[in-house]
Amino acid sequence: MMNSNRLNVSINNIDFKNPLIAASGSFGFGREYNELYPIDCWGGISSKGLTLNGREGNPGMRIIETPSGIMNSVGLQNPGVKNFIANELPWMKQQNTVILANLGGSCPEDYVTGVELLNETDIDILELNISCPNVKSGGMAFGIKANVAHDIVSQVRKACKKPLMVKLSPNAENIIEMAKACQDAGAESLSLVNTFKAMSIDIRRRKPVFENVYAGLSGKAIKPIALRMVHEVCHNVTIPVVGIGGITTAEDVIEFMMAGCAAVQIATGNFSDPMIGQQLPQQLIQLLDELKINHINDIKGII
Repeated sequence: MMNSNRLNVSINNIDFKNPLIAASGSFGFGREYNELYPIDCWGGISSKGLTLNGREGNPGMRIIETPSGIMNSVGLQNPGVKNFIANELPWMKQQNTVILANLGGSCPEDYVTGVELLNETDIDILELNISCPNVKSGGMAFGIKANVAHDIVSQVRKACKKPLMVKLSPNAENIIEMAKACQDAGAESLSLVNTFKAMSIDIRRRKPVFENVYAGLSGKAIKPIALRMVHEVCHNVTIPVVGIGGITTAEDVIEFMMAGCAAVQIATGNFSDPMIGQQLPQQLIQLLDELKINHINDIKGII
């Protein structure tokens, strides 16, 4: 493991050895990647998206490659919060990295119950996924309208005993108002962006590729838009922001840090290069040397 205090960052009083976090949905719980390299090189790992009860995920096609990215319709396949706590978290906590539990839900009660269970564990941060469809409001995601997001974050904040990070959807009506609403409701940090709503059609079958019709677009193709959204949010909130969206190189990391991020998450990059988590810390140090930057925090928010 490469270690340098030139890369250490802090979010909500939690110390990270570097600003690199394996994003939810791209890293499982880390076991498979740990067979390739020691995953303690990551500053943090965000768990596979959890729901109160386990899910099988969506039927049919789940992932396709797109120009400079992928589309996915996995459907939050996961073992459920209780199984995560019993079978995955003990192993994750042995990996010498910060652990974020990513939690989704389809109604406020599921979120709150999931939070109450996770409160009693030694996770470091709870990352609330508000891109999930709200079944009580006709299926519209909690993260589309600022007032709906404010309500769910407020309810979770009252129940949550852990530092609360809220993961924002780029499909929000207004990303700045969404970020402000979540901060006002008690979010202590934000992560963005989640995937963009997208579509692909199989012209020979004359049907959508995905059974759910729409899917989430991620990867290098979304980076410029994600960077713009992150920059806007960083300039309109006072809480730490974790940037996500097409980050695959040390240069990408520096861009997001210059835009105001406290850290970044790597998602699709883990698929295009499974060794990215092992390589990026040293590449970041080399880039800091090239740019004559003493510590990565020295360039945070300079743009």
